[in-house]
Amino acid sequence: QVQLVESGGGLVQTGGSLRLSCAASVSIFSISAMDWYRQAPGKQRELVASITSGGTTTYSASVKGRFTISRDSAKNTMYLQMNSLKPDDSAVYYCYAQRVSIGSISRYWGQGTQVTVSS
Repeated sequence: QVQLVESGGGLVQTGGSLRLSCAASVSIFSISAMDWYRQAPGKQRELVASITSGGTTTYSASVKGRFTISRDSAKNTMYLQMNSLKPDDSAVYYCYAQRVSIGSISRYWGQGTQVTVSS
């Protein structure tokens, strides 16, 4: 089992910055991929950013150039640095991790952290 605990959400004004953290209960060397998702009220959960165990990153078009995903293996933690925040970025942000073993894929979610961007 992998437990994921997010932190760092809050209320910020348009143009401000926040850094989200996702602490894993296991070594992230054992995790093949980690993602950040978000879900705004009345909308589907959407993928925001991904990082592989090799450090390859991808971003959704809506956040590219503003958000940066990273991971610190020594701390078993993934981060999402969010700059130039807009009201449309307001959502609950979720951490997701995937472990791949022979014959199976295990998926884990954090509890979410609220991000609110005021105009």
